[in-house]
Amino acid sequence: MTTPRKVWTSYKRADAALLERPWDTIVVGSGVGGLATAALLARHGGQRVLVLERHYTAGGFTHVFHRPGFEWDVGVHYVGGMARGGFLDRLFGQLTDGSLEWADMGDVYDRAIIGGEVFDFPRGRKALRDALRARFPGEHAAIDAYFDAVRAVQRASPLFFAEKLAPRWLASLLGGLMRRRLLGWSDRTTAEVLDGLTSNALLKAVLTTQLGDYGLPPKQSSFAIHAMVASHYFHGGYYPVGGSARIAESIEPVITAAGGAVWVAAEVERLEVEGGRVVGVRMAADGRVLRAARVVSDAGAALTLGHLVPEAHRPALGVQARLGAVRPSAAHLSLYLGLDRTATALDLPKHNLWIYPSVDHDASLAERPYDPSAPLPVAYVSFPSAKDPDFERRHPGKATIEVVTVAPWSWFERWQETDWHKRGPEYEAFKAQLTAQMLAVLDAHVPQARAHIVHSELSTPLSTRHFAGYTHGEIYGVDHTPARFRQRWLKPATALPGLWLTGQDVATCGVAGALIGGVLCASGILKRNLLTGLRVR
Repeated sequence: MTTPRKVWTSYKRADAALLERPWDTIVVGSGVGGLATAALLARHGGQRVLVLERHYTAGGFTHVFHRPGFEWDVGVHYVGGMARGGFLDRLFGQLTDGSLEWADMGDVYDRAIIGGEVFDFPRGRKALRDALRARFPGEHAAIDAYFDAVRAVQRASPLFFAEKLAPRWLASLLGGLMRRRLLGWSDRTTAEVLDGLTSNALLKAVLTTQLGDYGLPPKQSSFAIHAMVASHYFHGGYYPVGGSARIAESIEPVITAAGGAVWVAAEVERLEVEGGRVVGVRMAADGRVLRAARVVSDAGAALTLGHLVPEAHRPALGVQARLGAVRPSAAHLSLYLGLDRTATALDLPKHNLWIYPSVDHDASLAERPYDPSAPLPVAYVSFPSAKDPDFERRHPGKATIEVVTVAPWSWFERWQETDWHKRGPEYEAFKAQLTAQMLAVLDAHVPQARAHIVHSELSTPLSTRHFAGYTHGEIYGVDHTPARFRQRWLKPATALPGLWLTGQDVATCGVAGALIGGVLCASGILKRNLLTGLRVR
């Protein structure tokens, strides 16, 4: 049984004296990276941490939103690596005092539907390898070599991330050695690695089914991120019992137990810098300055360096050159559907559907930015009410479905100065066109759903920009190209004393990536390696 929903404290109603007391650390942004950093500083450093969130609810991409009778997650569709006793299981145990439960999605966590061909991803590395070998009997050597390559990335990753904690002098001395093994893989695209293993187009398309989890097609993505994401799910998929809002709700008590707080509706205008050091933040609502020994930003590298850092301090940080070397990740559309029957009654699965029009993911994605009427290059269909065993208790007789696809920021740029829910009839008509496309894909693969849809709502990259603050509506921070892994400045400690980074840009994308970013940041601040205990299976 889950606990009742928390009513988050609003900064606008917070006691002024409480707000203005000195803090050990202020965290800007309550995504899972920011919350993890705050909780670890509280638990392992006894720090009083203030987490400030611009949205009206905490959690970043782990939050949910509600409509009468329904709720939907906005970013957590499944999490891997949660097998009991594993690193993420132990980490979440520390962050939540063991209060967060996870539901196993079963023996199949993903289903690929590629130009009509169907392939199920079974739980377990050996089970997946055997399923691939059975489906592609002439490709045993290529499949085995693929798993060897993924394993090599797994083994090289810990040292690569540990180097982000090394003092500058040690990083200069040993950094190349610590990074070299992973860079040998990260410098190559996913397509380059797979093309070197096989010429079977369907096999390569199946292996890259989960590209939506990092937002890039094979010819653009670094093989390192592909391998990290693929291996993340080798042991199955999991979903938080009670919905993804339970993640923030379960972490917050660890922060407050040490005298900290999580405040929403609390947008930060900029960092306060005195004597060349960050000493706090200035609030957007009233200009009030809140002070702390350090500030941690979970707002992403681009927003932090290009906006929160005062303009006078950006040249010394080399902001223009650094941000010019990377690009924002993919933006997306998400169609939220509410149904008047339960997941069981509608026979909705726990596993996700990944639907592609053809085996050439690069070609499909290349067409999309220029033609909104082109077939969806990818459609991801998630059934959160089927994954969450507590959903029906909260919303009896109901079910939810989410359909997600990519969408370029350029389609929506002309409406960026308009207000949420007030963007005009042309925008609404465009959304209706996109919704119809996405519903057509759902009808083809989940035909029993359409007659029972009683609520339909589409979010666009403008929604991401409005609530998360990402300039181009991106969802995975800095894009995971080979160049991204060469950016040594993407680490917790910045060149501006008192300013630290956490979250996806410090490590990699997704819940697990943001969590690792949080662990790295807290480790750097506390000068203690909290990554100890990470093991590669």
